[in-house]
Parts: sequence; C-alpha cells; structure tokens
Amino acid sequence: MADPRFDGSGVALITPFTPDGVNERVLADLVAFHHEERTDALVVCGSTGEAAAMTAEEQYRAAACVVTANGGRLPVIVGCGGTDTRQVVRLGEQARRAGADAVLLSAPPYNKPPQRGIVDHFRAVMDAAQLPAIIYNVPGRTSVNILPETIALLAEDERVIGVKEACGDIVQIAELARLVGEHLAIWSGNDDQVVPIMSLGGRGVITVLGNVAPRDTSRMAHAYLEGELAEATSLQLGLLPLIRALFAEPNPIPVKTAVRWLGFDVGPLRQPLCEADPARQQLVIQELEGLGIRRRTGAKS
Repeated sequence: MADPRFDGSGVALITPFTPDGVNERVLADLVAFHHEERTDALVVCGSTGEAAAMTAEEQYRAAACVVTANGGRLPVIVGCGGTDTRQVVRLGEQARRAGADAVLLSAPPYNKPPQRGIVDHFRAVMDAAQLPAIIYNVPGRTSVNILPETIALLAEDERVIGVKEACGDIVQIAELARLVGEHLAIWSGNDDQVVPIMSLGGRGVITVLGNVAPRDTSRMAHAYLEGELAEATSLQLGLLPLIRALFAEPNPIPVKTAVRWLGFDVGPLRQPLCEADPARQQLVIQELEGLGIRRRTGAKS
C-alpha cells in the first residue's frame, strides 16, 4: 500500500569514496545539503551510489551513516541488489539494522530469472528486511523487465508500497498504473519522464538529477501533485538539457563530476567505472552554469 511519506523527490545519492572506503564525513555533508535543498527522501546504495562495486560492509556503513546524519528528518531508502539471493537477503537484514525506513529492490542482474523467480527473490529479501519495499524495474541494467502483471502479483503483499519504474516504455507504465495505481505509488526512475509518469498517477521521482538540482526536482514533483501542471511541465522541459548531460555517459559518471563541481570531495569512481571524458565533463558544467546552479562557498575549480 502506498505511503505518502515518500511522495516527491527521493535523491539517489552518490557515494563519496576515499582510496580505502566510504567517505562518511562527505556523505553526511551531502545529507545536510539535501535537508537544506528540500529533497523529500534519501536513497543510499543504489546504482547511482555504485553499490555494485561496494562490499556488503561498505554498504552497511553507508546506510548507517545516512541514517545517523539524517536524524529521522527524511525517509531513508536503502538499495538491495545483486545476483545471489542469499547475499541480497543479507543486504536486506543489514538495511533493517542500519535503521532504514524502506528498501529498494531490483531484479537480479546477469542471471535473467523468469518472472516467478523474481517474485521468489523479492519475497525472500522482504522476509529478511522486515521493511516496506519499493520494487525497482530497470531492465537497462538488469536485462530483466519486471512485467506489470508481476508487480500486480507482488502488490498483494502489504509490504510492497510502490514501484520505481525505469523501463522507459510509457505504454507499459500506463498498464502498470491501470493494474496497481490505486494500491501502489509509482515513481519515475527516469528524470526525463517525471511529468509524463505523474500524468498517469505517479507520485514523484527517485532521481539522479536531484543530486545537483534538488530544489527544482522536488518542486517539479510537488507542483504536479498540487495541480500546478504548467509549472511542473516548464521545469521538466527546462531541465532536459542538464538531464541529457547527466546521462551522456553511464550513470553515475557525469553526476559524480557534477557533485564534485558543486564543491563536495566525492573522491574517485570505483572501477570498472572511470572519470568522465573531458568534453562531457565540460558539457555537464556548462549546463549547470546555464541553469544558474551555484557552487558551494570555497569550492575549488
């Protein structure tokens, strides 16, 4: 059943690293930044957070850091993904221990399980986490498309509160809304489809864009929820050039460049990811400056 605490813009946080692990000081600074900038929820250990290149212990430390720095002010959602259900069950257990408010569950990548295998996987993780669950459909990363009928089956479980939908197929999302829209929240998983998905009853976005334009991203969602459709549409269209720049290379390569430009010491990307191509770095910075986004005081070039 949908939970209005999660309406609006949930930022898929980048993870700042040192050469040895998670930079918890900077991660706490990012949490404070999002409190100031009106983000509605915090998502840690997702694909934008490079969780696939983190150990289970690092994921626990990142989640616990965000929960502590947040101090109960915003909902905290912890991503739980991986190829081995046993290991993802462990991530669900430690999300609960870290103090998460919900878990974000993606289909196992690489294995390519059938729909019934995905259902069994999610149920096992939910049993371990004992938390509200958001299903994350992102076939571009997992090679598995979670069908609307499968989500409708999962929606019979009261622990499932919503879906982050990043399939990119608006017809499929419309069918999803038809089947579960009265029972589950739907959040856009693509920053360029926030308003289109909200027009089908969506409740907001779980966002990459929100790392660097948090106020506008949150306002876009809330404007739509408040019936200010022209304002929401204007924000969606105005942000498209920055959104394109943020996805000119695989996420989170460009957004980590952008957060560094804002003035946060986010450290390196984890291999096999690498730094953005210089031309694309400049494109990201150009779009940030074009929107009038300001760097933090004292940020270095």
